Amino acid sequence: MSLTFVLGGARSGKTSHALTEAGKRPAERRVMVATAEALDAEMAARIARHQAERGDAWATVEAPRELAAAVRELRSGEVAVIDCLTLWLTNLMLDEADLKAAVAELIEALRASPAELFVISNEVGQGVVPDNALARQFRDEAGWMHQALAAAADQVVMVVAGLPLVLKG
Repeated sequence: MSLTFVLGGARSGKTSHALTEAGKRPAERRVMVATAEALDAEMAARIARHQAERGDAWATVEAPRELAAAVRELRSGEVAVIDCLTLWLTNLMLDEADLKAAVAELIEALRASPAELFVISNEVGQGVVPDNALARQFRDEAGWMHQALAAAADQVVMVVAGLPLVLKG
């Protein structure tokens, strides 16, 4: 139906923006597709806080790695927020997955989805050049993924300090 890509820095307000905009859309079901994993107590608390903030109005689908498959399960009449692509990319990098193939598969699934989609990711390319090879690879892979997703999206929004700036659409 439509694809909105919401990009911003850490704590920029991108998730709040996506949830607010998604909440304005008529929907038979609202779905949060989460890519985070509770690998430590701090992340578990963070996830629990986000779930409590959304409340029962949102179904949660956990897809830390198989994100394209989760997107393919979405149906017409659903509004979904996918949060977030940089965590998903991290999971794939740690698994030494084929990143180009995974990103291409995800974009194909997003384009084909009949649901209204809001996809969130962290903009990581505006800071200093990382001091190690893995961090530089992550920054580069995220940048390439963001370019491909922005090209596929109907709308691209950058959120800074809680303020949305429409870059496309």
